[in-house]
Amino acid sequence: MIDLFFDDHHSIELEIHHLYHMPTTPIKAIAFDAFGTLVQISTQRRAPYRSLMRWALAQGRKPQPDDAKRLMSQPLDLRGAAELFAKTPPAELLAQWEEDLAAELASIELFPDSLDTVAQLQGAGYRVGLCSNLALPYGKPVCELLPTLDVYAMSYDVGVTKPNPRIYQYLIDQLSCAPDEVLFIGDTPAADVDGPRTFGMQASLLDRKAGQSLADVIRLF
Repeated sequence: MIDLFFDDHHSIELEIHHLYHMPTTPIKAIAFDAFGTLVQISTQRRAPYRSLMRWALAQGRKPQPDDAKRLMSQPLDLRGAAELFAKTPPAELLAQWEEDLAAELASIELFPDSLDTVAQLQGAGYRVGLCSNLALPYGKPVCELLPTLDVYAMSYDVGVTKPNPRIYQYLIDQLSCAPDEVLFIGDTPAADVDGPRTFGMQASLLDRKAGQSLADVIRLF
């Protein structure tokens, strides 16, 4: 587990200012992506929604470029997703996907440094939020693992996915911050770095696969 040591809010503020070159605009909030940043699926991915999309394709449905966005920007379970595609899968096949989904949800776990980092940031006076592109069923277990966050901006609640500016606007409204007062951290360049920066936030890419920790990215010691 990663330990982050600091003395007080002022010392953290100075470290963040030094890293992000923000001498006049103090960061007041940190926003995190979910999967690949604070949480992970600990077993082999079963991807039931992807299975549904592949089945619909095999049934003659032409895939659309925004299929994934549509799935994550509406509060849809697997049955709702099948209705979205105007296809009715056999009961036994839907049951198998729901079983796969349940197993995948049960395997969601925190990265070892997630809770400590959140607690120490909040203890230092920062508001902490989550902003993630998720299908509806994944939201509940993620929120249960991170119950103390100040803000949750889920794509299925907001109605759009990152990097649509509307989800970032929802995030900063809930955080009660200006864009340049928020540091966004995530593992996807377009959604977690390019999008936030275009919107006016500070942003930093986290690469868990390369062994990076939250401490490496935030640099709070």
